[in-house]
Amino acid sequence: MIWNKTKECMSRDEMSALQSARLVKTVDYVYHNVPFYREKMQQLGLLPGDIKGIEDIVKLPFTTKDDLRDNYPFGLFAVPDSQIVRIHASSGTTGKPTVVGYTRKDLDIWSECVARCLTMAGVTNKDIVQVAYGYGLFTGGLGAHSGAEKIGAMVVPMSTGNSKKLTTLMVDFGATAICCTPSYLLHISEILKAEGLLDKIKIKSAICGAEPWTEEMRIDLEKSLNIHAHDIYGLSEVMGPGVACDCIYHKGLHVCEDHFYPEIINSATMQPQKQGELGELVFTTITKEGLPLLRYRTKDLTTIDYSVCDCGRTSARLGRFKGRVDDMLIIRGVNVFPSQVEAALAEVKELSHHYMMIVDRVNNLDTLEIQVEVNPEYLTDEIRGIEKLTAKIGHVINQALGLNAKIKIVEPMTLKRSEGKAVHVIDNRKLY
Repeated sequence: MIWNKTKECMSRDEMSALQSARLVKTVDYVYHNVPFYREKMQQLGLLPGDIKGIEDIVKLPFTTKDDLRDNYPFGLFAVPDSQIVRIHASSGTTGKPTVVGYTRKDLDIWSECVARCLTMAGVTNKDIVQVAYGYGLFTGGLGAHSGAEKIGAMVVPMSTGNSKKLTTLMVDFGATAICCTPSYLLHISEILKAEGLLDKIKIKSAICGAEPWTEEMRIDLEKSLNIHAHDIYGLSEVMGPGVACDCIYHKGLHVCEDHFYPEIINSATMQPQKQGELGELVFTTITKEGLPLLRYRTKDLTTIDYSVCDCGRTSARLGRFKGRVDDMLIIRGVNVFPSQVEAALAEVKELSHHYMMIVDRVNNLDTLEIQVEVNPEYLTDEIRGIEKLTAKIGHVINQALGLNAKIKIVEPMTLKRSEGKAVHVIDNRKLY
Protein backbone atom coordinates (compact mmCIF):
# COMPACT_ATOMS: atom_id res chain seq x y z
CA MET A 1 0.00 0.00 0.00
CA ILE A 2 1.31 3.47 -0.95
CA TRP A 3 -0.21 6.30 1.03
CA ASN A 4 -2.01 8.84 -1.17
CA LYS A 5 -0.69 7.21 -4.33
CA THR A 6 -2.81 9.53 -6.49
CA LYS A 7 -0.83 12.51 -5.16
CA GLU A 8 2.56 10.78 -5.42
CA CYS A 9 2.01 9.74 -9.03
CA MET A 10 0.40 12.89 -10.47
CA SER A 11 1.74 14.29 -13.74
CA ARG A 12 3.75 17.51 -13.45
CA ASP A 13 0.86 19.49 -14.97
CA GLU A 14 -1.63 17.99 -12.50
CA MET A 15 0.67 18.71 -9.55
CA SER A 16 1.29 22.29 -10.73
CA ALA A 17 -2.46 22.88 -11.02
CA LEU A 18 -3.00 21.59 -7.47
CA GLN A 19 -0.10 23.65 -6.13
CA SER A 20 -1.36 26.77 -7.91
CA ALA A 21 -4.81 26.46 -6.38
CA ARG A 22 -3.40 25.86 -2.92
CA LEU A 23 -0.84 28.68 -3.19
CA VAL A 24 -3.53 31.20 -4.19
CA LYS A 25 -5.59 30.13 -1.19
CA THR A 26 -2.59 30.24 1.15
CA VAL A 27 -1.53 33.75 0.07
CA ASP A 28 -5.03 35.09 0.63
CA TYR A 29 -5.12 33.29 4.00
CA VAL A 30 -1.84 34.72 5.33
CA TYR A 31 -2.57 38.21 3.99
CA HIS A 32 -5.76 38.41 6.03
CA ASN A 33 -4.58 36.47 9.11
CA VAL A 34 -0.88 37.24 9.61
CA PRO A 35 0.00 40.95 9.98
CA PHE A 36 3.67 40.17 9.30
CA TYR A 37 2.91 38.87 5.80
CA ARG A 38 0.35 41.55 5.07
CA GLU A 39 2.98 44.22 5.81
CA LYS A 40 5.63 42.39 3.79
CA MET A 41 3.35 42.10 0.77
CA GLN A 42 2.24 45.71 1.03
CA GLN A 43 5.88 46.82 1.07
CA LEU A 44 6.29 44.98 -2.24
CA GLY A 45 3.08 46.45 -3.62
CA LEU A 46 1.44 43.03 -3.68
CA LEU A 47 -2.18 42.11 -3.11
CA PRO A 48 -3.48 38.52 -2.85
CA GLY A 49 -5.06 38.84 -6.28
CA ASP A 50 -1.63 39.37 -7.84
CA ILE A 51 -0.78 35.72 -7.15
CA LYS A 52 -2.64 33.72 -9.77
CA GLY A 53 -0.63 30.50 -9.84
CA ILE A 54 2.52 28.72 -8.72
CA GLU A 55 4.57 30.58 -11.34
CA ASP A 56 3.95 33.79 -9.35
CA ILE A 57 5.64 32.44 -6.22
CA VAL A 58 8.83 34.33 -7.11
CA LYS A 59 6.95 37.58 -6.42
CA LEU A 60 6.45 36.67 -2.77
CA PRO A 61 8.78 37.66 0.07
CA PHE A 62 11.17 35.20 1.71
CA THR A 63 10.82 34.18 5.34
CA THR A 64 13.82 33.44 7.58
CA LYS A 65 14.40 31.93 10.99
CA ASP A 66 15.13 35.44 12.28
CA ASP A 67 11.58 36.45 11.28
CA LEU A 68 10.21 33.69 13.52
CA ARG A 69 12.48 34.74 16.37
CA ASP A 70 11.58 38.43 15.96
CA ASN A 71 7.91 37.45 16.29
CA TYR A 72 8.51 35.06 19.22
CA PRO A 73 6.56 33.24 20.43
CA PHE A 74 3.23 33.27 18.54
CA GLY A 75 3.46 36.34 16.29
CA LEU A 76 3.31 34.43 12.98
CA PHE A 77 0.43 32.16 13.93
CA ALA A 78 -2.55 32.49 11.59
CA VAL A 79 -5.20 31.21 14.01
CA PRO A 80 -6.25 32.09 17.57
CA ASP A 81 -4.51 30.21 20.40
CA SER A 82 -7.75 28.31 21.00
CA GLN A 83 -7.28 26.52 17.65
CA ILE A 84 -3.68 25.47 18.37
CA VAL A 85 -3.63 21.95 19.80
CA ARG A 86 0.13 21.42 20.02
CA ILE A 87 3.36 23.42 20.23
CA HIS A 88 6.82 22.37 19.11
CA ALA A 89 10.01 24.43 19.13
CA SER A 90 13.61 24.32 18.05
CA SER A 91 16.33 23.92 20.66
CA GLY A 92 17.18 27.62 20.62
CA THR A 93 20.89 26.96 21.15
CA THR A 94 21.84 29.97 19.01
CA GLY A 95 19.14 32.36 20.20
CA LYS A 96 15.43 32.33 20.92
CA PRO A 97 13.76 29.08 19.89
CA THR A 98 11.53 29.08 16.83
CA VAL A 99 8.04 28.15 17.97
CA VAL A 100 5.61 26.19 15.79
CA GLY A 101 1.90 25.79 16.38
CA TYR A 102 -0.31 23.04 14.93
CA THR A 103 -4.06 22.86 14.45
CA ARG A 104 -5.86 19.53 14.45
CA LYS A 105 -5.82 19.56 10.64
CA ASP A 106 -2.07 20.27 10.65
CA LEU A 107 -1.43 17.21 12.82
CA ASP A 108 -3.56 15.06 10.52
CA ILE A 109 -1.58 16.22 7.47
CA TRP A 110 1.70 15.71 9.31
CA SER A 111 0.90 12.12 10.26
CA GLU A 112 -0.21 11.45 6.67
CA CYS A 113 3.11 12.75 5.29
CA VAL A 114 5.17 10.71 7.76
CA ALA A 115 3.06 7.66 6.91
CA ARG A 116 3.95 8.09 3.24
CA CYS A 117 7.63 8.26 4.15
CA LEU A 118 7.50 5.16 6.33
CA THR A 119 5.69 3.34 3.54
CA MET A 120 8.55 4.22 1.18
CA ALA A 121 10.82 2.46 3.69
CA GLY A 122 8.66 -0.66 3.57
CA VAL A 123 6.92 -0.18 6.93
CA THR A 124 3.39 -1.66 7.16
CA ASN A 125 0.78 -2.33 9.84
CA LYS A 126 2.55 -5.61 10.58
CA ASP A 127 5.70 -3.84 11.80
CA ILE A 128 6.94 -2.93 15.28
CA VAL A 129 8.48 0.53 15.07
CA GLN A 130 10.93 1.66 17.73
CA VAL A 131 11.01 5.47 17.80
CA ALA A 132 14.41 6.59 19.11
CA TYR A 133 14.13 10.27 18.30
CA GLY A 134 13.76 12.60 21.27
CA TYR A 135 10.20 13.27 22.41
CA GLY A 136 9.10 16.69 23.66
CA LEU A 137 9.49 20.05 21.92
CA PHE A 138 11.69 18.43 19.25
CA THR A 139 9.47 17.27 16.39
CA GLY A 140 11.27 13.98 15.71
CA GLY A 141 9.74 11.71 18.35
CA LEU A 142 6.07 12.60 18.14
CA GLY A 143 6.28 13.12 14.37
CA ALA A 144 7.58 9.62 13.67
CA HIS A 145 5.24 8.21 16.34
CA SER A 146 2.07 9.63 14.75
CA GLY A 147 3.09 8.52 11.26
CA ALA A 148 3.68 4.94 12.40
CA GLU A 149 0.32 4.91 14.18
CA LYS A 150 -1.34 6.24 11.02
CA ILE A 151 -0.12 3.16 9.18
CA GLY A 152 -1.31 0.94 12.00
CA ALA A 153 2.12 -0.26 13.11
CA MET A 154 2.91 -1.09 16.73
CA VAL A 155 4.89 1.84 18.15
CA VAL A 156 7.54 1.59 20.86
CA PRO A 157 8.08 5.20 22.08
CA MET A 158 11.66 4.59 23.25
CA SER A 159 13.03 8.12 22.81
CA THR A 160 16.72 8.61 23.70
CA GLY A 161 18.73 8.55 26.89
CA ASN A 162 19.25 4.87 27.66
CA SER A 163 20.93 3.09 24.76
CA LYS A 164 21.49 -0.22 26.58
CA LYS A 165 17.80 -0.42 27.46
CA LEU A 166 16.94 0.45 23.87
CA THR A 167 18.93 -2.46 22.47
CA THR A 168 17.53 -4.82 25.09
CA LEU A 169 13.95 -3.91 24.22
CA MET A 170 14.80 -4.03 20.52
CA VAL A 171 15.58 -7.71 20.98
CA ASP A 172 12.83 -8.49 23.51
CA PHE A 173 10.03 -6.75 21.58
CA GLY A 174 11.21 -7.93 18.17
CA ALA A 175 11.29 -4.42 16.67
CA THR A 176 11.35 -4.54 12.88
CA ALA A 177 11.94 -0.83 12.16
CA ILE A 178 13.66 2.03 13.94
CA CYS A 179 13.44 5.81 13.60
CA CYS A 180 16.45 7.81 14.85
CA THR A 181 19.35 10.01 13.73
CA PRO A 182 21.94 8.21 11.57
CA SER A 183 24.71 8.99 14.07
CA TYR A 184 22.64 7.41 16.86
CA LEU A 185 21.98 4.34 14.73
CA LEU A 186 25.73 4.05 14.27
CA HIS A 187 26.12 4.14 18.05
CA ILE A 188 23.36 1.53 18.46
CA SER A 189 25.08 -0.76 15.98
CA GLU A 190 28.29 -0.53 18.02
CA ILE A 191 26.42 -1.53 21.20
CA LEU A 192 24.68 -4.43 19.45
CA LYS A 193 28.02 -5.67 18.16
CA ALA A 194 29.75 -5.29 21.54
CA GLU A 195 26.91 -7.13 23.30
CA GLY A 196 26.79 -9.91 20.71
CA LEU A 197 23.19 -9.10 19.77
CA LEU A 198 23.49 -8.53 16.02
CA ASP A 199 22.10 -11.98 15.19
CA LYS A 200 19.19 -11.56 17.60
CA ILE A 201 17.59 -8.39 16.22
CA LYS A 202 14.73 -8.39 13.70
CA ILE A 203 15.20 -4.83 12.39
CA LYS A 204 14.71 -4.73 8.63
CA SER A 205 14.54 -0.97 8.01
CA ALA A 206 15.74 2.27 9.55
CA ILE A 207 14.31 5.71 8.88
CA CYS A 208 17.01 8.23 9.77
CA GLY A 209 17.01 12.01 9.68
CA ALA A 210 17.63 15.29 11.53
CA GLU A 211 21.23 15.55 10.25
CA PRO A 212 23.13 15.18 6.97
CA TRP A 213 24.82 11.83 6.34
CA THR A 214 26.77 10.38 3.47
CA GLU A 215 25.85 7.62 1.07
CA GLU A 216 28.87 5.71 2.35
CA MET A 217 27.50 5.83 5.89
CA ARG A 218 24.12 4.55 4.70
CA ILE A 219 25.72 1.61 2.92
CA ASP A 220 27.90 0.76 5.93
CA LEU A 221 24.90 0.83 8.27
CA GLU A 222 22.96 -1.42 5.93
CA LYS A 223 25.81 -3.92 5.81
CA SER A 224 26.54 -3.90 9.55
CA LEU A 225 22.87 -4.32 10.57
CA ASN A 226 21.61 -6.18 7.48
CA ILE A 227 18.84 -3.62 6.95
CA HIS A 228 17.56 -1.03 4.50
CA ALA A 229 18.33 2.52 5.70
CA HIS A 230 16.27 5.46 4.47
CA ASP A 231 16.82 9.20 4.68
CA ILE A 232 13.86 11.23 5.98
CA TYR A 233 13.84 15.03 5.90
CA GLY A 234 11.93 17.73 7.69
CA LEU A 235 12.27 20.77 9.86
CA SER A 236 10.03 22.03 12.61
CA GLU A 237 9.32 25.39 10.97
CA VAL A 238 7.87 23.71 7.88
CA MET A 239 6.24 20.76 9.66
CA GLY A 240 8.71 18.26 11.13
CA PRO A 241 9.96 14.93 9.75
CA GLY A 242 7.94 13.77 6.78
CA VAL A 243 8.53 16.61 4.34
CA ALA A 244 10.53 14.21 2.15
CA CYS A 245 12.01 10.70 2.19
CA ASP A 246 13.90 8.40 -0.15
CA CYS A 247 12.45 5.20 -1.56
CA ILE A 248 14.09 1.81 -2.07
CA TYR A 249 16.10 3.13 -5.04
CA HIS A 250 17.83 5.88 -2.98
CA LYS A 251 17.90 8.31 -5.90
CA GLY A 252 16.69 11.35 -4.02
CA LEU A 253 14.13 12.24 -1.38
CA HIS A 254 10.54 12.40 -2.61
CA VAL A 255 8.90 15.64 -1.49
CA CYS A 256 5.28 15.66 -0.31
CA GLU A 257 4.86 18.55 -2.71
CA ASP A 258 1.10 18.60 -2.53
CA HIS A 259 1.72 20.15 0.91
CA PHE A 260 5.20 21.72 0.64
CA TYR A 261 6.34 23.57 -2.49
CA PRO A 262 10.13 23.36 -2.95
CA GLU A 263 12.47 25.84 -4.61
CA ILE A 264 16.26 25.84 -4.96
CA ILE A 265 17.84 29.29 -4.95
CA ASN A 266 21.29 30.81 -5.17
CA SER A 267 21.86 32.17 -1.65
CA ALA A 268 23.94 35.06 -2.96
CA THR A 269 21.65 36.27 -5.76
CA MET A 270 18.36 34.90 -4.35
CA GLN A 271 17.51 33.74 -7.88
CA PRO A 272 16.21 30.26 -8.77
CA GLN A 273 18.73 27.54 -9.60
CA LYS A 274 18.26 25.18 -12.52
CA GLN A 275 17.35 21.52 -12.06
CA GLY A 276 20.41 19.68 -10.76
CA GLU A 277 22.25 22.80 -9.58
CA LEU A 278 23.28 22.97 -5.93
CA GLY A 279 21.58 25.68 -3.92
CA GLU A 280 19.59 26.58 -0.82
CA LEU A 281 16.29 24.80 -0.30
CA VAL A 282 13.23 27.02 0.16
CA PHE A 283 9.77 25.80 1.13
CA THR A 284 6.31 27.31 0.97
CA THR A 285 3.64 25.50 2.96
CA ILE A 286 0.43 25.34 0.94
CA THR A 287 -1.95 23.53 3.32
CA LYS A 288 -0.89 24.54 6.84
CA GLU A 289 -3.27 26.43 9.12
CA GLY A 290 -1.37 27.17 12.35
CA LEU A 291 1.94 28.47 11.00
CA PRO A 292 1.80 28.86 7.21
CA LEU A 293 5.12 30.03 5.76
CA LEU A 294 5.90 31.76 2.47
CA ARG A 295 9.26 30.90 0.85
CA TYR A 296 10.99 29.81 4.06
CA ARG A 297 14.76 29.70 3.65
CA THR A 298 15.87 26.42 5.22
CA LYS A 299 19.66 27.09 4.84
CA ASP A 300 19.97 23.44 3.69
CA LEU A 301 22.03 22.85 0.54
CA THR A 302 20.74 20.38 -2.03
CA THR A 303 19.57 19.88 -5.62
CA ILE A 304 16.19 19.03 -7.14
CA ASP A 305 15.14 16.50 -9.77
CA TYR A 306 11.71 16.46 -11.45
CA SER A 307 12.16 13.27 -13.49
CA VAL A 308 10.08 10.18 -12.77
CA CYS A 309 11.75 7.88 -10.22
CA ASP A 310 12.36 4.18 -10.87
CA CYS A 311 9.76 3.48 -8.17
CA GLY A 312 7.10 5.16 -10.31
CA ARG A 313 6.60 8.22 -8.13
CA THR A 314 6.50 11.51 -10.03
CA SER A 315 7.09 13.79 -7.05
CA ALA A 316 10.11 16.10 -7.06
CA ARG A 317 13.21 14.59 -5.46
CA LEU A 318 15.84 16.33 -3.38
CA GLY A 319 19.46 15.25 -3.70
CA ARG A 320 21.45 14.11 -0.67
CA PHE A 321 22.04 17.16 1.49
CA LYS A 322 25.54 18.66 1.32
CA GLY A 323 25.21 20.60 4.57
CA ARG A 324 23.87 23.98 5.56
CA VAL A 325 24.68 27.47 4.36
CA ASP A 326 25.56 28.46 7.93
CA ASP A 327 27.62 25.25 8.45
CA MET A 328 30.21 26.46 5.97
CA LEU A 329 33.59 27.20 7.50
CA ILE A 330 36.08 29.53 5.87
CA ILE A 331 39.56 28.23 6.70
CA ARG A 332 42.51 30.09 5.20
CA GLY A 333 40.21 31.42 2.50
CA VAL A 334 38.83 27.97 1.59
CA ASN A 335 35.11 27.14 1.93
CA VAL A 336 34.78 23.91 3.91
CA PHE A 337 31.66 21.89 4.74
CA PRO A 338 31.73 19.09 7.34
CA SER A 339 30.01 16.85 4.79
CA GLN A 340 33.09 17.15 2.54
CA VAL A 341 35.27 15.89 5.37
CA GLU A 342 32.89 13.04 6.17
CA ALA A 343 32.76 11.94 2.53
CA ALA A 344 36.56 12.05 2.25
CA LEU A 345 37.09 10.05 5.44
CA ALA A 346 34.64 7.42 4.18
CA GLU A 347 37.23 6.57 1.51
CA VAL A 348 39.59 5.33 4.23
CA LYS A 349 38.42 1.82 5.15
CA GLU A 350 40.47 1.76 8.36
CA LEU A 351 38.33 4.52 9.92
CA SER A 352 34.92 4.55 11.60
CA HIS A 353 32.35 7.23 10.72
CA HIS A 354 33.08 9.15 13.93
CA TYR A 355 35.19 12.29 13.55
CA MET A 356 35.69 15.74 15.01
CA MET A 357 36.92 18.94 13.34
CA ILE A 358 38.66 21.46 15.58
CA VAL A 359 39.27 24.87 14.03
CA ASP A 360 41.56 27.32 15.79
CA ARG A 361 43.67 30.40 15.12
CA VAL A 362 47.38 30.41 15.94
CA ASN A 363 49.50 33.52 15.23
CA ASN A 364 46.65 34.92 13.11
CA LEU A 365 46.60 31.76 10.97
CA ASP A 366 43.62 29.42 10.85
CA THR A 367 44.38 25.81 11.73
CA LEU A 368 42.33 22.65 11.23
CA GLU A 369 42.73 19.47 13.25
CA ILE A 370 40.68 16.42 12.35
CA GLN A 371 40.34 13.69 14.97
CA VAL A 372 39.38 10.26 13.64
CA GLU A 373 38.80 6.82 15.12
CA VAL A 374 40.30 3.59 13.85
CA ASN A 375 37.92 0.69 13.32
CA PRO A 376 38.72 -2.00 15.92
CA GLU A 377 39.34 -4.65 13.26
CA TYR A 378 42.15 -2.53 11.82
CA LEU A 379 43.76 -1.79 15.17
CA THR A 380 46.88 -3.85 14.50
CA ASP A 381 50.47 -3.23 15.53
CA GLU A 382 51.09 -1.80 12.07
CA ILE A 383 48.24 0.69 12.44
CA ARG A 384 49.39 1.69 15.90
CA GLY A 385 52.49 3.12 14.20
CA ILE A 386 50.01 5.52 12.53
CA GLU A 387 52.54 7.36 10.34
CA LYS A 388 51.44 5.67 7.13
CA LEU A 389 47.74 5.91 7.95
CA THR A 390 48.06 9.54 9.02
CA ALA A 391 49.69 10.39 5.72
CA LYS A 392 46.94 8.54 3.83
CA ILE A 393 44.18 10.44 5.65
CA GLY A 394 45.98 13.75 5.20
CA HIS A 395 46.19 13.11 1.47
CA VAL A 396 42.46 12.40 0.99
CA ILE A 397 41.58 15.47 3.06
CA ASN A 398 43.91 17.65 1.00
CA GLN A 399 42.39 16.27 -2.20
CA ALA A 400 38.86 16.96 -0.95
CA LEU A 401 39.37 20.39 0.62
CA GLY A 402 42.40 21.85 -1.09
CA LEU A 403 44.14 22.55 2.21
CA ASN A 404 46.26 20.67 4.73
CA ALA A 405 44.93 19.55 8.09
CA LYS A 406 46.54 18.08 11.17
CA ILE A 407 45.31 14.48 11.51
CA LYS A 408 44.98 12.97 14.97
CA ILE A 409 44.13 9.27 15.17
CA VAL A 410 42.42 8.17 18.37
CA GLU A 411 41.42 4.81 19.85
CA PRO A 412 38.00 3.27 19.09
CA MET A 413 35.08 4.62 21.17
CA THR A 414 37.10 7.73 22.14
CA LEU A 415 35.05 10.43 20.44
CA LYS A 416 31.78 11.41 22.08
CA ARG A 417 28.67 9.60 20.83
CA SER A 418 25.40 11.39 20.23
CA GLU A 419 21.83 10.27 20.87
CA GLY A 420 20.51 13.16 18.80
CA LYS A 421 22.18 15.35 16.23
CA ALA A 422 25.91 14.70 16.11
CA VAL A 423 28.35 17.57 16.69
CA HIS A 424 31.33 17.39 14.35
CA VAL A 425 32.81 20.88 14.60
CA ILE A 426 34.44 22.89 17.39
CA ASP A 427 35.35 26.35 16.12
CA ASN A 428 37.54 27.98 18.74
CA ARG A 429 37.92 31.10 16.61
CA LYS A 430 34.53 32.24 17.91
CA LEU A 431 36.14 32.72 21.32
CA TYR A 432 38.54 35.39 20.08
